[in-house]
Amino acid sequence: MLDISPTPASRVQGQVSAWLAEYRLAHRPLGFDHQGIETIQIKQGDWPSVAVASYAYGSDHLRAQPAHDAVPGGLLASVYYLTGVRDATDQYEELCIKVHASKTYPVTPSAYWVWKSADFQERESHDMPGIFHESHPRMKRILLPDTRVGWPLRKDYIVPDFYEPQDCL
Repeated sequence: MLDISPTPASRVQGQVSAWLAEYRLAHRPLGFDHQGIETIQIKQGDWPSVAVASYAYGSDHLRAQPAHDAVPGGLLASVYYLTGVRDATDQYEELCIKVHASKTYPVTPSAYWVWKSADFQERESHDMPGIFHESHPRMKRILLPDTRVGWPLRKDYIVPDFYEPQDCL
């Protein structure tokens, strides 16, 4: 089981992690990526409170929300890239939040009610790797037909030998 309990202040790596730890919001700091963006990981159930807290912290823009199959036979990851403008000098702060879901129950809460730009992005992450975002107002396929079986971006997806002509339209 993934342990992402609140982190002691001595192990907190970034400003957002320190802020979340101060308010006792469960998360796991993952450090910084190659561009210097702070990355944290949270549980599915903690995502609504962390999303609202991130918005209150100043991350008022959802730049991107990709999703991928993190580990073959393991977890699916829904990744939220957030940006917040701090002051009139156009300085901004970026944050990456990873929410993992199991393949047996690929459901995470929707961020649509915090950032409206999550609408089509969460629908795409439902359509391709198969993560269902609960409480999303229009959770339906956006790129593939409704009759399509399977999730093409999962590592265990088996490509069909042929496609019917009506499926290609």
